[in-house]
Amino acid sequence: MKHIIAYIKPHKLSKITLELHKIDGLTGMTVLDVRGFGRTRAKDAPHRIVEDLVDYVPHVKIEIFCLDELTEKIVSVIQTHAHTGLMGDGKIYICDAQDAIRISSGERGQSAV
Repeated sequence: MKHIIAYIKPHKLSKITLELHKIDGLTGMTVLDVRGFGRTRAKDAPHRIVEDLVDYVPHVKIEIFCLDELTEKIVSVIQTHAHTGLMGDGKIYICDAQDAIRISSGERGQSAV
């Protein structure tokens, strides 16, 4: 199992979600509104948030847990549809997930994803 974490520009979320819905076997995703900064420290970002003298850029965080065989397809969809060609398009991280547990039934492993 894999844990995919992607940080994208907020205006790209709808397109990415529509494309992810087309992937058979995708069990779901979590979306969070986040803010932060990268190497450029948000200095020249057109949409920035200033809090306590620190500049942040708004992004959306997507989290997906999936079977190993879906990983590349999911990453490809996110990478293709999040791309604008500008700095700050975002990042995608892929991590191994050791186990999953469905709280309601106690199922473990891939069937709990």
